[in-house]
Amino acid sequence: MIVAGVMSGTSADGVDVALVRIEARSPTSFKLLGHAEYPYPRKVRAAVLAAMNAPQASVADLSRLNFLLGELYAETVLATERQVRVKVDLVGCHGQTLYHQGEPQRFLGRKLAATWQTGEAAIIAARVGAPVVSDFRPSDMAAGGKGAPLVPFLDYMLFRDARVGRIVQNIGGIANLTAIPAGAAPADVFAFDTGPGNMVIDAVTDKLFGQPFDRGGKIAASGTVLEEVVRKTLQRAFFKKRPPKTAGREEFGREFVRDFLRRCGRCRKQDVVATATALTATSITDAVLRFVINKSHSTRKPAFHEMILSGGGARNSTLVSMLARELAPLGLRLRFSDEFGLPSAAKEAVAFAVLAHETWHRRASNIPSATGAKRAAVLGKISYP
Repeated sequence: MIVAGVMSGTSADGVDVALVRIEARSPTSFKLLGHAEYPYPRKVRAAVLAAMNAPQASVADLSRLNFLLGELYAETVLATERQVRVKVDLVGCHGQTLYHQGEPQRFLGRKLAATWQTGEAAIIAARVGAPVVSDFRPSDMAAGGKGAPLVPFLDYMLFRDARVGRIVQNIGGIANLTAIPAGAAPADVFAFDTGPGNMVIDAVTDKLFGQPFDRGGKIAASGTVLEEVVRKTLQRAFFKKRPPKTAGREEFGREFVRDFLRRCGRCRKQDVVATATALTATSITDAVLRFVINKSHSTRKPAFHEMILSGGGARNSTLVSMLARELAPLGLRLRFSDEFGLPSAAKEAVAFAVLAHETWHRRASNIPSATGAKRAAVLGKISYP
């Protein structure tokens, strides 16, 4: 079965598509046929960012955005089919997250969690001519989980090792990790969001330099990190909260960026980008030390020896250098998912192709120890052409 995985992250920079051939009886046996990245048109990205975690929004515009993204997702799948010269049998589309609240909160007399990924799956199915699995997160939340992270299912499949404990770190808009002890069973795996990935870096780079992101980390490399700003920012409640936990623009979006810029004061613009980059690196290291290394010691499990990096942040050489420098005292060797045959830019799209394949075969694919769910759940909803 050939499955297209379609992913739009919290950075809202565009769409990643991966075409994967998967064996029906064994999702661990798959081959990446090709992948491609498609940036959002500038006006579409602006509309998506404006809708994310917005205190007020037009219902009509949100509905139109849902159908527009469906059309765009379909176009990216069709373009990738032409590029790779194959026809897909199934599509797994994560959609664009507009709101994610993993922790229950009071609303109209009830306490509930909520999430919303937009991008009309019926449109994708009609245009591509294949069934579409979408809306993956609510099933896990209905089972008492936080709806994230879901990529640990793929992480466990690909990176578990009988002798080496590994931390799989993805740096997208949000940074998240999957900790896989040596010889781990699925129940031994734990995962959580560590904090901002590229989201804050992108936001300050856009505001201060008019560029959507710091390509290669060149701006950050020319700045000086404001260590006191990083230290004080890491005192926020999210960083101290024990896993399982998730984050999004609700925690690290426009309000957070406004406060971050205020803390940086009138320093050089390059220093602000450098400080945002250091915040990502240090928050990852802090989470590893606080919730992974210390936990493994307390339970006398084998130590972790490697961190495997993926996501857009893996292409930011300044961020990677900062992270490698901070991880070295913890005895962690930094590697990349590319070394294991999975391009870092394609990993999340591949994950949703694999998750869609599992849903199509009515198999559960959340990892309760990662999301906090009370039980395993079959994820997503299916739209037919």
